[in-house]
Amino acid sequence: YTCEGLERFDSPGKGRGLRVTRPFKVGELLFSCPAFSHVLSVKERGCYCEFCFTRLTLWQCGKCKKAFYCNVKCQKGDWAMHKLECSAMVAFGENWCPSELSRLVARILAKKKMQKERCICEKMLLIGEMQSHTEDEDNEKREMTEADIAGLHRFYSKHLDVPDHKELLTLFSQVACNGFTIEDDELSHLGTAVYPDMALINHSCLPSVIVTFKGTSAEVRAVQDMKPGDEVLISYIDLLYPTDDRNNRLRESYYFICDCQECKSQSKDKAKLKVRKQRDSIEPDVINNMVRYARKAIRDLDSVPPPSELLEMCEQSLEEMGAVFDDSNVYMLHMMYQAMGICMYMQDLDGAIRYGEKLLKPYSHLYPPYSLNVSSVYLKLGRLYLGLERQSACTSALKKAMAIMEVAHGKDHFYIEELRKMIAQK
Repeated sequence: YTCEGLERFDSPGKGRGLRVTRPFKVGELLFSCPAFSHVLSVKERGCYCEFCFTRLTLWQCGKCKKAFYCNVKCQKGDWAMHKLECSAMVAFGENWCPSELSRLVARILAKKKMQKERCICEKMLLIGEMQSHTEDEDNEKREMTEADIAGLHRFYSKHLDVPDHKELLTLFSQVACNGFTIEDDELSHLGTAVYPDMALINHSCLPSVIVTFKGTSAEVRAVQDMKPGDEVLISYIDLLYPTDDRNNRLRESYYFICDCQECKSQSKDKAKLKVRKQRDSIEPDVINNMVRYARKAIRDLDSVPPPSELLEMCEQSLEEMGAVFDDSNVYMLHMMYQAMGICMYMQDLDGAIRYGEKLLKPYSHLYPPYSLNVSSVYLKLGRLYLGLERQSACTSALKKAMAIMEVAHGKDHFYIEELRKMIAQK
């Protein structure tokens, strides 16, 4: 892990930041950073190695029978972290349910205790220096943190010296604001990790770099040509939505508002909120009411009814919104994306393809270049076409995914190798 060509600096209006000291071309790796601490999501157990996040697992922890590894070496490598959970999982059985955030914080505390000198991923920023926002949290956030802290005490007190309450509040806030979700090639959530040096990177809705993952390491590649002095900027949020929605999300989760060029000009908002062409123009309050309806419909989907009901909710809101919104409006796209996922879950391949195909053109237009949101839809469609033996459609979709992923993941990433094999087999 080297960070040559990068330096920490004071970014005007943003606090600390990271900038490049030499030119970088699109697709070039700025740096790769190992995790200070990481945790595999409970729902991915058995599919991925707990230690290195490799997809094939053969080796099981004999005691809890819940954790899986590539081999004995990975199992030994993970023991210092796994032992925090192993006996508790056996003791609590079905009642073992700490949040993923609590699990990660427990590992950070254990690692800090074991560690004597600076970690390799703290070259530019120590873990304790990460930004925390305890004083900005509202009551709802604070209640969630308190529940996470209670979970930490309940499930970990046996194998962990838990620090005092104030220190825990700070650490939970630091991890909430600086943690990274590790995702696979289709953007499914695999786990959560902390990379102190990466916490220096500020947000922009016009990012200059993209973060992808190789195992548990984070890799940062340029998605724009960069010249010396340019700031390294990633997007903290999904960039599909209009300016107001993006800034609401940034304020809720990260306690700031973005003032990038796109937020000032709002140049894509009109396309993002496109309304149906009609003889008479649609009244502004009809549009505003529909935006309110759309935002509520999006929140309602989080209430997790069974899949068949979820699909009905999506279809119903698409019909309702479709009276006012164009098919390429981002709220329509949000519902189509959800519907695609539900169809895939219900193994309705044709339904999933129908929704997926509607996303591609607007996605390519509304997202920045080299967006993983775009490549992941091409990838999903490619695999769906494969399932229906639609060879040429499959090859075409996979090639489009690959063109983006070669820039985002690098040409030697195992995802790219897998794709090349799939395309060759066609």
